[in-house]
Amino acid sequence: MGLYERFLLPRLVDLACGSKPVRKQREKVVPLARGRVLEIGFGSGMNLAYYDGGRVERVWALEPSVEMWKRADKAVAATAIPVEVIEASAEEIPLAEASMDTVLTTFSLCTIPDVEAALREMRRVLKPGGRLIFCEHGMAPDAGVRRWQNWLNPMWSRLAGGCNLNRDIPDLIRRAGFDLGELSTMYIPGPRFASYNYWGEAVATARESQLRGH
Repeated sequence: MGLYERFLLPRLVDLACGSKPVRKQREKVVPLARGRVLEIGFGSGMNLAYYDGGRVERVWALEPSVEMWKRADKAVAATAIPVEVIEASAEEIPLAEASMDTVLTTFSLCTIPDVEAALREMRRVLKPGGRLIFCEHGMAPDAGVRRWQNWLNPMWSRLAGGCNLNRDIPDLIRRAGFDLGELSTMYIPGPRFASYNYWGEAVATARESQLRGH
C-alpha cells in the first residue's frame, strides 16, 4: 500500500462522505436500524451519530481498512451504543447465519470488489425477515450521465479507492435474494456522474437451510 492509499485517500473519503448532502442522506436511513445491527463499511464511524439508541442493541462494525479504524476511534468513544469491531471484508463476514436484525450500508456497495458475494453474505447473516437498509450512489437514469459514468469509471475507481460510479444498486440487491420494498432515488447536490442516489429498505428472504430448520 502506497502513501496515497495510507494517508491521503482516507482523508479524501472522509471529506466526500462527510459533505452536507451526504449527511442528509445518512439522516434519512440510519435511524431506521434496530436490534442487532451489522454496518458494512464502517469507515471512520460517521453513522454512529445518527443511530437511535433506543432501537439499537449493538452495532457490529465491519471495516477492512486499518487506516479508517484509526480515524474511527473518536466516534466510537463518543457513542453510548456498544460497538464491536470486525476487521474483515464484506465478502466473508465472520458472523453466524441468521444472527442480525439489520444490515446497514451507506456509500459502501460502490467499493466492494465482489459486491454480489458481499450481498449474499449480508442476506446470510440476516434473520428471515431482517432488513437491509441502504443508501448508495450508482448508475444514473439519464443516458448522457451514464455515458460519462462508464467512461470515467476506470480512472475514477483507481483514484477513489475502488469506488465504482455505474453499479445498478437495486438490481444487485434483488439478485442477491432480497425483496426490495421502499426505494427512493434522486440526484443529490454534486457532480451528476457521482451523485445519483438510491436509498430504502429490502427484506431478506429465507434461505433454504433456514426453511428446512437447519
